[in-house]
Amino acid sequence: MQYRQLGRTGIQVSPYCLGTMMFGKIANADHEECVGMIHKALDFGINFIDTADAYSQGESEEIVGKALKGRRDDVVLATKASLPMGDDPNRRGGSRRWLTRAVEDSLRRLQTDHIDLYQIHRLAPDTDIEETLSVLTDLMREGKVRAIGASTVPASAIVEAQWVAERRGLARFRTEQPLLYSQPFD
Repeated sequence: MQYRQLGRTGIQVSPYCLGTMMFGKIANADHEECVGMIHKALDFGINFIDTADAYSQGESEEIVGKALKGRRDDVVLATKASLPMGDDPNRRGGSRRWLTRAVEDSLRRLQTDHIDLYQIHRLAPDTDIEETLSVLTDLMREGKVRAIGASTVPASAIVEAQWVAERRGLARFRTEQPLLYSQPFD
């Protein structure tokens, strides 16, 4: 397996990333089978795993945590936050209040002390990007997060975030995970 750099982070990842959105009650609730898939991917040299707190309301992260016992140091682990995690309006978004709790919940479910790539799943239109970047910077300084990124964020919003980060001395998004659409060929 050849590896490549993840953005400009210095982190080396396999060209393939195992996405775990379908692990848990949303599609495959068999934890042992999902753990087996993760182990098979790792055995083939894939070292990059992506999940999110919203995938099956945290169950996907729990499965990934089980699978990585004893193998965590060999994996580049990415997870995301900001999508709703319940009916409470404060259990979503990019606020300091929510992201501080969300990262702790993810760390517990993933059974790890750090996340290699923590991504904002969607920008919250009601939260100033400076607040979101500020809390993400603090999480990096605390050692809970190694790098930050965005997922499904328009280019114009990423540019604004980079400007804010530069002006305020905050961490910058290092990756963007775009939404992929599968369209049939004519």
